[in-house]
Amino acid sequence: MITTGFKDKIARLHLAAESWSPQQVLAWAFDAFGDQVAISSAFGAEGMVLIDMAFRVRRDFRLFTIDTEFLFPETYSLMDGIEQRYQIKIERVFSLLSPEEQEHIHGASLWARDADQCCNLRKVEPLRRKLSELDAWITSIRRDQTSFRKSAGKIEWDEKFGLVKVNPIADWTAKQVWEYLREHGVPYNSLHDQNYPSIGCTHCTRAIRPGEDPRAGRWPGLAKTECGLHVIEPVSPTPEAET
Repeated sequence: MITTGFKDKIARLHLAAESWSPQQVLAWAFDAFGDQVAISSAFGAEGMVLIDMAFRVRRDFRLFTIDTEFLFPETYSLMDGIEQRYQIKIERVFSLLSPEEQEHIHGASLWARDADQCCNLRKVEPLRRKLSELDAWITSIRRDQTSFRKSAGKIEWDEKFGLVKVNPIADWTAKQVWEYLREHGVPYNSLHDQNYPSIGCTHCTRAIRPGEDPRAGRWPGLAKTECGLHVIEPVSPTPEAET
C-alpha cells in the first residue's frame, strides 16, 4: 500500500536525484525495488543506451515491451539480438485484442481513423495492466523530446499509473545518446540509419525529411506526438469526505 510518507520520500528524492548519473539512478531503483521494478522499452536509441547501462549495473534486471503486433521487422530483429547479447528474456505485453479482433470490432485501419483509440487499445491499456504488477518502472524518455516530457524528473511519482517512475537519462541530449552507443558498441535499430529517429508502429511511422523535427515521422499528418504512455491525465477533483 502506498502511503503519504512514501510519496513524500519520492518527492525528496526527486530533487536529490537531479545530480545523480544515470547509473546511480538505475542502481537506486534496483536496490529500492528489486524484482518489482522493470525497464520499459520500445528499443529506440535511448532505450538501447538504458539497456546497456542496466546490464553493467545489474545483470538480472527485468525488461518489458509493449508489442503492438504492428512493429517493424527491424524492431523484432533487434529484440532477438538484445536477448542474445544481454542474456535476458524480454517480457512481451500484448493488447487484449488481436489485430484481427480489433478490426472486427472497430473496423479496418483504426490507426488512420482514430489514432488515439488505436494507441489506447494497443499500448496504453497493455501498459496499465503490466504496471499494475510493479512498484516502479524505468523509461528512457528525455526532456527535449516533446513538450509533454520537458518536466520529467529522474525519479518521480507517476500519478497516471500509481507507481514510481524512473527516467535515468531525462536530462540527456540526442548527442549524448549517440556518443554512448558508439563508444560502447551498442546495437541499435537499423531504421535509425534510414532517417527514422523515432520508431513506432509501421502504420504510423515514416522517415523524416531534411529539416523536420525528429518526431515528425510519428503519426504524420496529425497533431499528435505521443501515444499516451507519458502523457499526464488531468486529475479530477476529489469529493470531500462525509463527516
